[in-house]
Amino acid sequence: MVVYAEKKALHQELSQNSKRLFSESANTTVVTCTVNGEEGKESGNGTVTSSCLDIEEYGANGEITGEKKAYVATVLERYTRRWHERSKHHLGYPANLDFNYDDLDQFQQFLINNCGDPFIEGNYGVNSRDFEVAVLDWFANLWEIKKDEYWGYITNGGTEGNFHGLLVGREMFPDGILYTSSESHYSVFKAAHMYRMECIKIDTLISGEINCGDLKANLLRNKNKPAIINITIGTTIKGGVDDVDLVIQTLEECGFPRNRFYIHCDGALFGVMLPFLDQAPRVTFKKPIDSISISGHKFIGCPMPCGVQIVRTNHINLLSRNVEYISSKDVTIMGSRNGHNPIFLWYALYCKGYNGFRKEVQKCMQNARYLRDRLVEVGVSVMLNEFSNTVVFERPKDEEFIRHWQLPCEGNITHVVVMPNVTIDKLNSFVDEIVKKRLIWFKVDGKLPTCVAFEIGKENCVCPQHK
Repeated sequence: MVVYAEKKALHQELSQNSKRLFSESANTTVVTCTVNGEEGKESGNGTVTSSCLDIEEYGANGEITGEKKAYVATVLERYTRRWHERSKHHLGYPANLDFNYDDLDQFQQFLINNCGDPFIEGNYGVNSRDFEVAVLDWFANLWEIKKDEYWGYITNGGTEGNFHGLLVGREMFPDGILYTSSESHYSVFKAAHMYRMECIKIDTLISGEINCGDLKANLLRNKNKPAIINITIGTTIKGGVDDVDLVIQTLEECGFPRNRFYIHCDGALFGVMLPFLDQAPRVTFKKPIDSISISGHKFIGCPMPCGVQIVRTNHINLLSRNVEYISSKDVTIMGSRNGHNPIFLWYALYCKGYNGFRKEVQKCMQNARYLRDRLVEVGVSVMLNEFSNTVVFERPKDEEFIRHWQLPCEGNITHVVVMPNVTIDKLNSFVDEIVKKRLIWFKVDGKLPTCVAFEIGKENCVCPQHK
């Protein structure tokens, strides 16, 4: 434990800048401090052995002293600069960083809790249910389901939406089998494990979308059990979109009537985007689907992780339980729920509207095609699915470069997700840096481009074998 004298010395060093405890570069931030004579480190790879942010008492009565305030201010200022720098090089994860919610600062003084069913008032008075229902109505209209035919709530993110949708499916069909593509989000497999569901991974096409031929073969082998289908509207790595119509057709061809299957749609990112692309597959409850979930912090741009889950009303009673303590019904995954999230979502939806989102979607698609074309020009193996803003390409040879641009990797490939905040200038800087790095990797170090024909197709691979 850091004793008071050591912490006081640390504060003095921070505030006087006589010794830099925060070593910052363009690629990573390292924070070091001495704990029991040992140096702890938090580095870009996420490994933390100890931290100089350990919470210690300064005064006997726990009062907030001027010295303590100064130390806190210094720490917060350092992390603000760190996060600003990291946000400038944020390309690999689907988060819209183009937002400004200064108008909502006034609500930070309230503990807003939306526990229970958003359509029941309950007895906790400081809630944002009015905002929550308005957001749900907006998405119900987007996905073409009438107000009296849907139920939904604001979740803590896409994972919770998947948990809820698949739980409803399991409650409908306790002996059902979950079918989902091998490239589904990891939360789907986590849900299957938590709920003890039999789960069959279905092969995928090069695009990342589900292989309905393999789905059909597995459905025919298990015709005696109901089918719970997870549809992925935008796979995590490749941005592949499962063909909902073909999945439904496959179920019908295998002899599954409507009362023998449940379809949940994981639309974390693309569930918001596809409705604004004229030629894209329709995401709609007019088709025999049962639930849809999306993430609010992805395309919409909420600064806190959150999401939306909508399910058909006639399914929800399977989960609903009265709870006298809150004068409401327990029908959500979480009990207490962040009441600030609906306000942020409502603000974004109200300010942008359908036309604003349509423009942003079109901009992302245009910029994604620009990035693909530039990578092709400089000789990088690359793939971009139709109706996708996820540009998939060969994994860089330099882990430092990967961390610098925050690129998620899977095997030999990685990607850039072109979000509304990603400008042409930023994409040009990224490609220019790749060109410089490739000169080092391939000419100085003598490395060869990795063959990614298996991952993105030989027509997209420019390795020596397929060039």
